[in-house]
Amino acid sequence: MTNNILKNIASEDIDDLLVKIEKSFCIKFNKTELTNILTFGELCDLVAQKIKFTHNDDCTTQQAFYKLRDAISITFEIEKKTISPDFSLIDLLPRRDRLTMTRDLEKYLGIKLNILRPPHWLTVTLFGLLLISLFGLYFAWKTGISGLVLSIFGLWIANKKGIELDAQNVGDVAEKMARENYMKSRRNSTTFNESEIEKVLSDLFSIEFEIDKSKINRETKFV
Repeated sequence: MTNNILKNIASEDIDDLLVKIEKSFCIKFNKTELTNILTFGELCDLVAQKIKFTHNDDCTTQQAFYKLRDAISITFEIEKKTISPDFSLIDLLPRRDRLTMTRDLEKYLGIKLNILRPPHWLTVTLFGLLLISLFGLYFAWKTGISGLVLSIFGLWIANKKGIELDAQNVGDVAEKMARENYMKSRRNSTTFNESEIEKVLSDLFSIEFEIDKSKINRETKFV
């Protein structure tokens, strides 16, 4: 049975997610091949076809955890055996040094973790200012432009300097690594597990568009 839960998503939002898929799997789509993709299953098959590596039936999330555990142990001089998937990020990354410690961890891994964000109230406020400024361009363009500059610069700074955690524990970060940096999270980056493609993509679509993952299947249509 088919469904079209994805059909109302704006094409530019789909394009943004496709860029994330390219980054995660180290592939590149071209417009011609995407034109013929009508269902989620066809997209999964295309991604698998474009990965020019050997299939290996192992778990990428598990490998991401081992990589992350090693990085934490070496970067922060913590006994490896004490680091479990349930290890709390609040305990691992104290608020005062959180930004610096996260950057050190990312540098060791060679992966952007994207686990820090600004407070929600600040993001909402700056987006509100952005919308008001856009509306204000029709009435007082100088004030509107000033508001746009302030809100855009504020959002940029907030995202750079935000220290609110967007994950709860080490296991969450490992899952995020496997989802957003699939190939780099693997022990051998010249292999992949073809059976994981559908799960990774459904996770990306579910999180990006706030869709119940159980409603995404191979027959789900884009149009």
